Amino acid sequence: MQQGFDKKRELSPQKRGEPEIRAYLDNSATTRPCREAVEAAARSMEENWGNPSSLHTMGFLAEQELKKSREAVAGALSCRPEEIVFTSGGTEADNLAIFGAAYNRIRRGKHIVTTAIEHPAVLNAMKQLEKEGFSVTYLMPDRFGWITPEQVYEAVREDTILVSMMAVNNEVGSILPLEAAARAIREKGAPALFHVDAVQAFGKLPLRPNQAGVDLMTVSGHKIHGPKGIGALYIRKGVHLAPRVFGGGQEQNIRPGTEPMPLIAAFGAAVKALPNLREEEERIRGLNVLLRKKLAAMPEVKIHSLEKGLPYIVNLSAGTVRAETMLHFLAEKGVFVSTGSACAKGKESHVLAAMGLPKEEITSSLRVSFSRMNTEEDVEAFTSALEEGLSILARKGVSRLRKLS
Repeated sequence: MQQGFDKKRELSPQKRGEPEIRAYLDNSATTRPCREAVEAAARSMEENWGNPSSLHTMGFLAEQELKKSREAVAGALSCRPEEIVFTSGGTEADNLAIFGAAYNRIRRGKHIVTTAIEHPAVLNAMKQLEKEGFSVTYLMPDRFGWITPEQVYEAVREDTILVSMMAVNNEVGSILPLEAAARAIREKGAPALFHVDAVQAFGKLPLRPNQAGVDLMTVSGHKIHGPKGIGALYIRKGVHLAPRVFGGGQEQNIRPGTEPMPLIAAFGAAVKALPNLREEEERIRGLNVLLRKKLAAMPEVKIHSLEKGLPYIVNLSAGTVRAETMLHFLAEKGVFVSTGSACAKGKESHVLAAMGLPKEEITSSLRVSFSRMNTEEDVEAFTSALEEGLSILARKGVSRLRKLS
């Protein structure tokens, strides 16, 4: 199992012109590619660089690599290889699922159920569908980011054609009631397809979409120590989506175009390199407990993530100091966290706003997110730097900037 940064792979910070990395704790934004993924991508570019659609030997070898990678992703989801379609990442997979399902079922209704705490890839797709005449119900979370099974059941109607819900919230780590959603669709007799954005859950929780009543599931490579620019959409056998892209027939005509084999090979390698999920979750939970213990000694800090959520994510308010200010202070110390979803690019968190948190807690919120490369030393580095930052920045009056702005 790969834990901690491999210092042998590190260039001198001075040569890179970058600060020394003491602790990288922004893994919900992206993870460092594992050695297996990097080597697989290099082999695909240097040795096995044929087009998998070509009929000669080079094409056959590339096709075999494509097949192995598809089998690896399918194995991680306990599904058939033919139910996996490779995409450019989570955003494209979400869009293919949502628009494909909505357009395919439009004759059976125009009502959709989702939550107010989804990733922008889902929420912005929903906004577009609303402009086209679809009706969308947004379920609101409690103050810890949880959606109840009762909320889902009450929202599903006889004309609901799509339910789209993330498995794990990317900002606070709350786990959403997927089984309740699948059950509501069955019991209400709705013609809905069930889509799950499992980007933050893949490689961390056991996912079996077939058994869970899920029709469509989104996963991504760069959250599990694979490369950016590659993801996959699980499409249950028998489910048909209206196509959004047209081309040469690759990926079952759902996402046609020459497959990016270096990325796909690396994705497959990263999946194969995943540790035992149960054992790793226990190890990460230990880091979570240690972090909470350290934060409890800082009276200015408030934790927004409940302990029963995914242990890989902890959202907190950094006292009265603006999140961006604290973020830059920590980065100067070689500690890297985030202010929320990387896709928000510094905008106020719609997740924390939907949770009804006070504005001062939203503007000072930080997200710590673990991966299998993190250790107790990373927790120590973060909490030590955070404590120093709270002391120095508050003393300098940085917190007053909020009141003046």
